[in-house]
Amino acid sequence: MNYDYEELAPTPLSDFLIYLTSIKGKSEKTVHEYYLDLRTFYKYLCVRYKKVSKGTPSEEIDIDEITLEDLKRVSILDLHAYINFVDTVRKNNNKTKARKIASLRSYYKYLKNIVELLNENPADKLETPKANKRLPVYLTLEESKKLLKTIDGAQKERDFALIIIFLNCGVRLSEIVGINMGSVDFESSTLTVVGKGNKERTIYLNNACIKALHEYLQARSEILNKPDDPLFLSNRKKRINQRTIQYMLEKYLKKCGLDGKHFSPHKLRHTAATLMYQYGDVDVLALQDILGHESVSTTQIYTHINDERLKKAVDLNPLSDFGMDE
Repeated sequence: MNYDYEELAPTPLSDFLIYLTSIKGKSEKTVHEYYLDLRTFYKYLCVRYKKVSKGTPSEEIDIDEITLEDLKRVSILDLHAYINFVDTVRKNNNKTKARKIASLRSYYKYLKNIVELLNENPADKLETPKANKRLPVYLTLEESKKLLKTIDGAQKERDFALIIIFLNCGVRLSEIVGINMGSVDFESSTLTVVGKGNKERTIYLNNACIKALHEYLQARSEILNKPDDPLFLSNRKKRINQRTIQYMLEKYLKKCGLDGKHFSPHKLRHTAATLMYQYGDVDVLALQDILGHESVSTTQIYTHINDERLKKAVDLNPLSDFGMDE
């Protein structure tokens, strides 16, 4: 869906959102998340600066009330009060608060440094709350094998290829939907996907993925075989959509008795990363490249999932028994 930000937001917010799209090349989804975060901030300012009565329902607050002069007036105290508001009133967790802070920082950096509408940037000293570290939910190796053995039906070749790529390559749901015929290079055994921020990355395909793709293409009709045509098709011979894949996975999880564990396509991405880290002797920087993470800190959640591996590494140190025979 294309959004008309000149209609949805006042200047300079609309200009900022257009800048993110046209100059920075941010995806439509990312830009809309910025819009939603900053719309919440604008509505908060309307209340704080008494442009509307306290207690006015959020949906009745018009963000057009906020002017450039209001944005110049904002101090670090206002920003702290806003973060307290989203924490205590909107019940945002630390991860969501961190995203809102990132939106504010980007916006005020744009206002001061890019278009030079402000002399000071109140968000410069705005700290990010410490994220709550949660270990990723993933299938074990045995559960993964059980899921793969369950796949059958009229679209079994397609469904098997989809799930085997999820489990081996750690792609995102949006990435697998966007794969075209020309994205797969059988000669080099590689797959090109478009990730967050429209960034392309190359993933190496192992034997299981290559075999599954060959079998799927043999079972598939010969239509839509141009490089820009979709690889994975729906029953109607159109590009498969995200909901169809989610439904397909739910069906197989239920069939093999794993439906009560809240698994999803994104959890298959976690599974791939976990299995690579546990069994593949892959370091965190290589894993970052495979998964397409911008920051290695995002990838580091997988380093906490296998304490036994760390214990074994220490136990295998050649000095581990030094002095034990004394």
